[in-house]
Amino acid sequence: MTTPLLERYKEALEGYIDAKDNTRPQRIADVFAPDAVLTFSLATANIAFPARTVGADAIAKTLVTDFALQYAQCRTYYVCDALEPQDGQIDALPWLVLMREPPKGALRVGHGLYRWTFAAGEEAHAVRVTDFHIHIARMDVVPDHDATLLASLQNGLTYPWLSPDALFEHFQALARKTPALAFIDAFAAPVTPLSVQA
Repeated sequence: MTTPLLERYKEALEGYIDAKDNTRPQRIADVFAPDAVLTFSLATANIAFPARTVGADAIAKTLVTDFALQYAQCRTYYVCDALEPQDGQIDALPWLVLMREPPKGALRVGHGLYRWTFAAGEEAHAVRVTDFHIHIARMDVVPDHDATLLASLQNGLTYPWLSPDALFEHFQALARKTPALAFIDAFAAPVTPLSVQA
Protein backbone atom coordinates (compact mmCIF):
# COMPACT_ATOMS: atom_id res chain seq x y z
CA MET A 1 0.00 0.00 0.00
CA THR A 2 1.33 3.41 -0.97
CA THR A 3 1.01 6.18 1.61
CA PRO A 4 1.81 9.89 1.26
CA LEU A 5 4.85 9.44 3.52
CA LEU A 6 6.12 6.50 1.48
CA GLU A 7 5.75 8.58 -1.68
CA ARG A 8 7.85 11.34 -0.09
CA TYR A 9 10.55 8.82 0.79
CA LYS A 10 10.53 7.56 -2.80
CA GLU A 11 10.79 11.11 -4.12
CA ALA A 12 13.80 11.74 -1.88
CA LEU A 13 15.52 8.55 -3.03
CA GLU A 14 14.84 9.42 -6.66
CA GLY A 15 16.17 12.94 -6.06
CA TYR A 16 19.44 11.47 -4.79
CA ILE A 17 19.77 9.28 -7.90
CA ASP A 18 19.06 12.27 -10.14
CA ALA A 19 21.71 14.32 -8.34
CA LYS A 20 24.42 11.68 -8.45
CA ASP A 21 23.83 9.97 -11.78
CA ASN A 22 23.04 13.15 -13.72
CA THR A 23 25.63 15.40 -12.03
CA ARG A 24 23.14 17.82 -10.48
CA PRO A 25 24.73 18.85 -7.18
CA GLN A 26 22.00 21.43 -6.56
CA ARG A 27 19.49 18.58 -6.09
CA ILE A 28 21.29 17.38 -2.95
CA ALA A 29 19.81 20.29 -0.97
CA ASP A 30 16.33 19.07 -1.99
CA VAL A 31 17.03 15.69 -0.40
CA PHE A 32 19.43 16.17 2.51
CA ALA A 33 19.14 18.27 5.66
CA PRO A 34 21.77 21.05 5.85
CA ASP A 35 23.60 19.20 8.65
CA ALA A 36 23.13 15.68 7.26
CA VAL A 37 25.84 13.08 7.85
CA LEU A 38 27.15 10.67 5.20
CA THR A 39 29.17 7.61 6.23
CA PHE A 40 30.74 4.75 4.29
CA SER A 41 31.83 1.21 5.00
CA LEU A 42 33.89 -0.49 2.29
CA ALA A 43 34.48 -4.21 1.83
CA THR A 44 36.62 -3.56 -1.26
CA ALA A 45 39.80 -1.66 -2.04
CA ASN A 46 38.62 -0.90 -5.60
CA ILE A 47 37.03 2.42 -4.67
CA ALA A 48 37.63 5.07 -2.00
CA PHE A 49 35.45 7.62 -0.24
CA PRO A 50 35.87 9.65 2.95
CA ALA A 51 34.61 7.63 5.93
CA ARG A 52 32.46 10.55 7.15
CA THR A 53 31.15 13.71 5.49
CA VAL A 54 29.05 16.33 7.27
CA GLY A 55 26.68 18.85 5.68
CA ALA A 56 24.65 18.89 2.47
CA ASP A 57 27.24 21.01 0.61
CA ALA A 58 30.05 18.60 1.49
CA ILE A 59 27.85 15.62 0.58
CA ALA A 60 27.14 17.21 -2.82
CA LYS A 61 30.88 17.61 -3.37
CA THR A 62 31.66 14.01 -2.39
CA LEU A 63 28.78 12.20 -4.09
CA VAL A 64 28.22 14.41 -7.12
CA THR A 65 30.96 16.90 -8.05
CA ASP A 66 34.04 14.85 -7.14
CA PHE A 67 32.37 11.62 -8.25
CA ALA A 68 31.69 13.05 -11.72
CA LEU A 69 35.36 13.90 -12.19
CA GLN A 70 36.18 10.19 -12.30
CA TYR A 71 33.02 8.35 -13.37
CA ALA A 72 30.51 8.75 -16.21
CA GLN A 73 27.40 7.11 -17.70
CA CYS A 74 26.44 6.11 -14.18
CA ARG A 75 23.20 4.33 -13.42
CA THR A 76 22.34 3.48 -9.82
CA TYR A 77 19.51 1.07 -9.15
CA TYR A 78 17.47 0.35 -6.03
CA VAL A 79 17.11 -3.44 -6.10
CA CYS A 80 13.85 -4.17 -4.30
CA ASP A 81 10.21 -5.01 -4.85
CA ALA A 82 9.02 -2.44 -2.31
CA LEU A 83 10.36 0.04 0.23
CA GLU A 84 9.86 -0.92 3.86
CA PRO A 85 10.44 2.17 6.01
CA GLN A 86 10.22 1.88 9.79
CA ASP A 87 10.31 4.77 12.24
CA GLY A 88 11.78 7.23 9.73
CA GLN A 89 14.43 4.83 8.46
CA ILE A 90 14.92 2.67 5.39
CA ASP A 91 17.47 0.09 6.44
CA ALA A 92 19.45 -2.34 4.30
CA LEU A 93 18.16 -1.19 0.89
CA PRO A 94 20.15 -3.08 -1.77
CA TRP A 95 21.67 -1.07 -4.61
CA LEU A 96 23.55 -1.78 -7.82
CA VAL A 97 25.73 0.65 -9.77
CA LEU A 98 26.84 0.33 -13.41
CA MET A 99 29.21 3.03 -14.63
CA ARG A 100 32.23 3.90 -16.71
CA GLU A 101 35.64 5.10 -15.62
CA PRO A 102 36.75 6.97 -18.78
CA PRO A 103 40.41 7.60 -17.83
CA LYS A 104 40.96 3.84 -17.56
CA GLY A 105 38.55 2.76 -20.30
CA ALA A 106 36.91 0.57 -17.69
CA LEU A 107 33.51 -0.68 -16.67
CA ARG A 108 32.72 -0.57 -12.98
CA VAL A 109 30.05 -2.76 -11.42
CA GLY A 110 29.32 -2.43 -7.73
CA HIS A 111 26.70 -3.33 -5.19
CA GLY A 112 25.93 -2.94 -1.55
CA LEU A 113 23.38 -1.57 0.90
CA TYR A 114 22.02 1.87 1.74
CA ARG A 115 20.68 2.95 5.13
CA TRP A 116 18.58 6.12 5.07
CA THR A 117 17.36 8.09 8.09
CA PHE A 118 14.77 10.82 7.56
CA ALA A 119 13.30 13.74 9.49
CA ALA A 120 10.52 16.17 8.64
CA GLY A 121 11.69 19.05 6.45
CA GLU A 122 10.94 22.74 6.96
CA GLU A 123 8.41 22.81 4.13
CA ALA A 124 5.00 21.24 4.67
CA HIS A 125 4.94 17.54 3.81
CA ALA A 126 8.70 17.47 3.11
CA VAL A 127 11.20 14.94 4.39
CA ARG A 128 14.96 15.35 4.49
CA VAL A 129 17.73 12.79 4.89
CA THR A 130 19.60 13.35 8.16
CA ASP A 131 21.88 10.30 8.03
CA PHE A 132 22.94 8.27 5.00
CA HIS A 133 25.17 5.21 5.23
CA ILE A 134 26.56 3.52 2.12
CA HIS A 135 28.00 0.03 2.39
CA ILE A 136 29.98 -1.08 -0.67
CA ALA A 137 30.18 -4.87 -0.63
CA ARG A 138 31.90 -5.35 -3.98
CA MET A 139 33.22 -3.22 -6.83
CA ASP A 140 34.66 -4.89 -9.94
CA VAL A 141 36.75 -3.06 -12.53
CA VAL A 142 36.73 -4.59 -16.02
CA PRO A 143 38.33 -3.36 -19.29
CA ASP A 144 35.61 -1.90 -21.54
CA HIS A 145 37.30 0.58 -23.88
CA ASP A 146 34.29 1.21 -26.12
CA ALA A 147 31.63 0.93 -23.36
CA THR A 148 29.85 -1.96 -25.11
CA LEU A 149 29.83 -4.07 -21.95
CA LEU A 150 28.32 -1.19 -19.99
CA ALA A 151 25.60 -0.74 -22.61
CA SER A 152 24.81 -4.47 -22.52
CA LEU A 153 24.39 -4.36 -18.76
CA GLN A 154 22.29 -1.19 -18.61
CA ASN A 155 20.02 -1.99 -21.57
CA GLY A 156 16.86 -3.73 -20.48
CA LEU A 157 16.99 -2.77 -16.79
CA THR A 158 14.26 -0.60 -15.28
CA TYR A 159 15.71 2.54 -13.74
CA PRO A 160 16.07 3.44 -10.94
CA TRP A 161 13.73 0.85 -9.37
CA LEU A 162 14.76 -2.70 -10.28
CA SER A 163 13.14 -5.88 -9.04
CA PRO A 164 15.51 -8.62 -7.81
CA ASP A 165 13.92 -11.10 -10.23
CA ALA A 166 14.49 -8.83 -13.24
CA LEU A 167 18.11 -8.26 -12.20
CA PHE A 168 18.71 -11.99 -11.81
CA GLU A 169 17.19 -12.89 -15.17
CA HIS A 170 19.04 -10.14 -17.06
CA PHE A 171 22.46 -10.81 -15.54
CA GLN A 172 22.16 -14.61 -15.73
CA ALA A 173 21.30 -14.37 -19.43
CA LEU A 174 24.22 -12.02 -20.12
CA ALA A 175 26.67 -14.17 -18.15
CA ARG A 176 25.71 -17.21 -20.25
CA LYS A 177 25.72 -15.37 -23.58
CA THR A 178 28.75 -13.07 -23.29
CA PRO A 179 32.04 -14.58 -22.06
CA ALA A 180 33.42 -11.16 -21.11
CA LEU A 181 30.46 -10.75 -18.75
CA ALA A 182 30.76 -14.11 -16.98
CA PHE A 183 31.84 -12.24 -13.82
CA ILE A 184 28.44 -10.54 -13.64
CA ASP A 185 26.91 -13.68 -12.17
CA ALA A 186 28.29 -12.51 -8.80
CA PHE A 187 26.05 -9.42 -9.02
CA ALA A 188 22.85 -11.22 -10.09
CA ALA A 189 21.42 -11.25 -6.57
CA PRO A 190 21.15 -8.19 -4.32
CA VAL A 191 23.32 -7.85 -1.25
CA THR A 192 21.50 -8.86 1.92
CA PRO A 193 22.28 -7.84 5.51
CA LEU A 194 23.22 -11.45 6.31
CA SER A 195 25.90 -11.36 3.60
CA VAL A 196 27.52 -8.26 5.11
CA GLN A 197 30.04 -8.61 7.89
CA ALA A 198 29.26 -6.31 10.81
